[in-house]
Amino acid sequence: MPILFSDVTVVPMDGAPQVLEHAYVAVEGTKIASVGTEPPEGTFDRVVDGAGKVLLPGFVNAHTHLPMTLMRGYGGGCDLHTWLNQYIFPAEARLDSRAVAAGAGLGLAEMIASGVTCVADMYMHTGTIAEQILEAGISANLSCGGVYFGPPEDFSPEDCSDCKNQQALTRQWHGAGDGQILVDASIHAEYTSSPPLWQWMADFARDYGLRMHAHISETASEHQGSLERRGLTPIQALDRCGVWENGGIAAHCVYTTAEDWAIMAAKDVSCVHNPWSNLKLGSGVAPIPAMMRAGVNVALGTDGMSSHNSADLFSDIKLAAVLHNGVERDPMAVNAWAALEMATVNGARALGRDTGVIAPGKTADLILVDLSAPNLIPCHDPVEDLVFSAHGSNVEMNMARGQVIYEKGSFLTLDLERVRWEVEHYALPLIFG
Repeated sequence: MPILFSDVTVVPMDGAPQVLEHAYVAVEGTKIASVGTEPPEGTFDRVVDGAGKVLLPGFVNAHTHLPMTLMRGYGGGCDLHTWLNQYIFPAEARLDSRAVAAGAGLGLAEMIASGVTCVADMYMHTGTIAEQILEAGISANLSCGGVYFGPPEDFSPEDCSDCKNQQALTRQWHGAGDGQILVDASIHAEYTSSPPLWQWMADFARDYGLRMHAHISETASEHQGSLERRGLTPIQALDRCGVWENGGIAAHCVYTTAEDWAIMAAKDVSCVHNPWSNLKLGSGVAPIPAMMRAGVNVALGTDGMSSHNSADLFSDIKLAAVLHNGVERDPMAVNAWAALEMATVNGARALGRDTGVIAPGKTADLILVDLSAPNLIPCHDPVEDLVFSAHGSNVEMNMARGQVIYEKGSFLTLDLERVRWEVEHYALPLIFG
């Protein structure tokens, strides 16, 4: 169904900062057909009046754990490792596929309503999450977060459940939905695994052409523990086993070093900055401006809703700018354009996706923001408005892969009432009694 956005303000994110006023964007199938300031030729099944609105690429949430919406705000006030061991891991032990589906559906609804069109999600029952993704219509890089706690000398891929999970996930879901779903190889973290799993996962990623997803140097104790165990940082330890040869995403990177950044820049390993989660858990502040200067691609993630409380990526875009401007005492340390790049084109690069910009031939992942909302008036600069003033509720339309999946408060691919019922009557009683 060809769709035309007419007379709209476009923030294309396709290079140097620019805004196109009174522009036209045509969509055919899953792709953007044309972008310009003159009406394109041809007929369209639908023309969307964009007057008073801004069109920008859909957001890429490059590190999240969708089903953790079920634990939103649970165990607040703890550091990461206390919170995980005393609250999250015991709750997650009670999950089953039906509860994971409910939590994923709830997380997807919140993200879709606030402008997300693509995610990188790491969680258990990953095939169940894939089913929810296909139904919702957004794109996703999925991973299971490989762990191995046994003695290194006893490691066997035939006996490691996450090796089996990785194989099954790749076989069943990689490329599903005409590329809507991609599978990443994954290591949960240096401290939850050991070199035999890293080597196996690196070999698997090489053999199947997969990117990698791992938690990296999220806390001081994690980073220091790796140095004490191995004499190497987590980035360096994984690199010794070839984990980064196909590139990928390193979530958090709060305590990474200049030596780490050199590896990341050379091997196309993106930092996924999770500022809200890192601050809420007291983990620290990632050195994002320094990483950017070192040539590292920086994307944005919310992390799980249990440590963020909100899936509204607008909050992380804003925080990514103001936090580092304050830390660096420089209002241009992360300017508005750079913060918006993290959520769009940088996120697409991190996931290996042909999206994140508004240009002909790119995947039609687009969101429409209403500039007539009180918090966006007056609009002297659309990019400043989007980064420092907007929030998720200003998203009027979400188009993923050329399909309108959300418009003016209505979900067109998700049954929100069914999701709510499943959360309230099945998932929460299962976990919390």
